[in-house]
Amino acid sequence: MKNTPFTQKHIALGAKMAEFAGYNMPISYDGLVVEHLNVRKGVGVFDVSHMGEFRAKGQKAHDFVQYCTSNNIDSLFDGKVLYTVLPNGKGGIVDDMLIYRISENEYFMVPNAANIEKDWNWMSKIAVDMGLELGKDFTNESDNYAQLAVQGPLALKVMQKLTDTKVEDMEYYTFKFLNLAGVENVLLSTTGYTGAGGCELYFSPKDADKIWDAVFEAGKEYGIMPAGLGCRDTLRLEMGFCLYGHEIDDETSPIEAGLNWLTKFEDGNNFIDRKFLEEQKANGVSKKLVGFEMIDKGIPRQGYEVCNEEGKVIGKVCSGTQSPSCGKAIGTAHVQTLYSKKDTPIFIKVRDKLLKAVVVKMPFYKG
Repeated sequence: MKNTPFTQKHIALGAKMAEFAGYNMPISYDGLVVEHLNVRKGVGVFDVSHMGEFRAKGQKAHDFVQYCTSNNIDSLFDGKVLYTVLPNGKGGIVDDMLIYRISENEYFMVPNAANIEKDWNWMSKIAVDMGLELGKDFTNESDNYAQLAVQGPLALKVMQKLTDTKVEDMEYYTFKFLNLAGVENVLLSTTGYTGAGGCELYFSPKDADKIWDAVFEAGKEYGIMPAGLGCRDTLRLEMGFCLYGHEIDDETSPIEAGLNWLTKFEDGNNFIDRKFLEEQKANGVSKKLVGFEMIDKGIPRQGYEVCNEEGKVIGKVCSGTQSPSCGKAIGTAHVQTLYSKKDTPIFIKVRDKLLKAVVVKMPFYKG
């Protein structure tokens, strides 16, 4: 297992550690619910140094990134971030990722930790075919960065104490390079995976201890706490955010996953699988991603069968949990389109029992 620059910090804090994406990661410190609610109401810090970082630059960078991704990067400007997916050429998804526009000819990309090698291999082949030189025009810089996600409504108040650059009023999905806690050239982006507000910080691993200590010292007055991957998952699920390997995968298209909003069929946006996905949007799909709330008592888990009233299997659960913010069991599922409308009763098969649930509109947590 690999370690992040913060592994010893987690162990010293008594974190429950486990393997995730090949890394020794903290699952929880003081308990999932405590950490979850603290992020929703205050500020929590996640070690996300296991995430990947790619960079494309040069005259061909724009066309390369545009072709690989379903969203339209022409909507970006310097300092703006975009969420997108990588279509896999077969109607499914290689991964989802963030794209940062550094300049017209330079893009910084953040793929999922578990998919770094997969994404790199996929994108590298396309890069070479389009005339980009690996290691120069397209680079894998994943080992060059440590990353913290400082999340919650008080997160930017904490950050403002550590920099002279104005950050409290930054718009959602924008970024700046700044001096933070005496460390130059930190990338601060107002993104996140919790729906609670906040930012993510990218910096050299050699500065990891300095930034961690400064962030927690600055956040003391706001009740800052470390947060593990356990509550990262419950927070994102409450917002209906997709997780690769759950709501999206190589067998699920962005249209089926309800990601029409980042699949842009605009003139000039020629991306992989465009024709196939355009036909899906026009003709409809046989399955759709839905959110549901349990009516009967029980916790839905990934892979559980979803049935109709007659007990016929109509889909599978993608994710499920007991929601700390909502106080009820929630989940997502891929179901036959016929059963995807709001208020449709569905049944989750748990230990050979059919437990009643109902399709609801996401996000589950309305704030």
